[in-house]
Amino acid sequence: MKILHKLGYGITAAGLTAFAAMPAWAQEAAAAPVADTVNKGDTAWMMTSTILVLMMILPGLALFYGGLTRSKNMLSTMTQIGAVAALAMLIWVMWGYTMAFGPDASASLKPFISSFDKAFLAGVTSASTAATFTKGVAIPEYVFVSFQMTFAAITVALVLGSVVERMKFSAVMVFATIWLTIVYFPIAHMVWAAGGLFFDMGALDFAGGTVVHINAGVSALVAALILGKRIGYPTERMTPHSLTMTGIGTGLLWVGWFGFNAGSALEANGSAALAMINTFVATASAGLVWMVVERLNGHKGSALGFCSGIIAGLVAVTPAAGNSGPFGAIVLGAIASVVCYYAVSFVKVKLGYDDALDAFGIHGVGGIIGALGTAIVYAPSMGGPGDGSKGIGQQLGIQFAAVGTTIVWAAIGTAIAIYIAKALTGLRVTEEVEREGLDLGEHGERAYNY
Repeated sequence: MKILHKLGYGITAAGLTAFAAMPAWAQEAAAAPVADTVNKGDTAWMMTSTILVLMMILPGLALFYGGLTRSKNMLSTMTQIGAVAALAMLIWVMWGYTMAFGPDASASLKPFISSFDKAFLAGVTSASTAATFTKGVAIPEYVFVSFQMTFAAITVALVLGSVVERMKFSAVMVFATIWLTIVYFPIAHMVWAAGGLFFDMGALDFAGGTVVHINAGVSALVAALILGKRIGYPTERMTPHSLTMTGIGTGLLWVGWFGFNAGSALEANGSAALAMINTFVATASAGLVWMVVERLNGHKGSALGFCSGIIAGLVAVTPAAGNSGPFGAIVLGAIASVVCYYAVSFVKVKLGYDDALDAFGIHGVGGIIGALGTAIVYAPSMGGPGDGSKGIGQQLGIQFAAVGTTIVWAAIGTAIAIYIAKALTGLRVTEEVEREGLDLGEHGERAYNY
């Protein structure tokens, strides 16, 4: 009877009569489980989204971060980002995918990781599929593997924004390997896999507010605190060497973010369209608001401020991309922009930590604003797509629990990864290399010949 009900016949006299009237072969076919059908349009969209997210890393993030460093560290920054992204891709197909999205582990581990049954992509073929959010519709599993691979790659690259200009390349690679394994893969499972801790709690994270931004931002802060300040910080001027490159990187990140956010719908549908418009308007709001706040604080509206606001808006709307109405997204982007501005302009200065490129101030703080704000903008009374089954207060409590757990997990895991890297390779380059620049000291090259 359950099979008939799932097939849409229902447990009714008419349904039973219709089923009984079928020939034997038709009854057998109707009772058999229906395999998910690969949708070519959804598949094409997800392949496009995957490539867009790759563009966010190389060249987007590499140019954004690289332009913010001093010229003597431009190549080092770009090389670290590219290398950890490439490393993440290889680790993902070896053991990352199975830890995050493999078959269920034992009952005690299921909330935190999956089993290792799909290590090295065992059982994944060109014929295997991954379900979308529409019953009976699927995309090739290789596409889902690749899409999620790019999320892992950009998240570990984001962490490096706080430690550039002073961390050894070898230490970066060791740290990235351990951090992905004990921090990123479990949190991705907790949020996005059925049976994961936050998933079963009902936490809302459409495209990675906790998984990517809070995770990376908190990890960046912990890594910076353990590594220590750059030589001369904060008394020496350490201004960005090329805001032009940072501006180009910002544009590439914004374009690529549509794959990040709208792609997380896993289908080319209305949810993707909602994520798309929210990624436009929240970001536009945040970019302009940052410049307004600069003026209110007695400064000129700056190109760097506009770029910073753009990223803050993108970060904040990520968990809310498909969980908010457009006007809720506008407000969320504006609030995140204001809070992130004060986090990087006043709080960092007051506390004195050297988060070189404000990975925590924008990704960590913006991610927290976005994750908590999603509970509010999701409500139908606020123009969101929620069904009203949970009140704002109840959903906010769930979001707080997910955010708090992510902060603690990321902080502890990052400390472990950093200290292991320190024991194996040492963390910092020598004082001579740091003063000369990591481009020459670590890679034997210059970004500019002059």
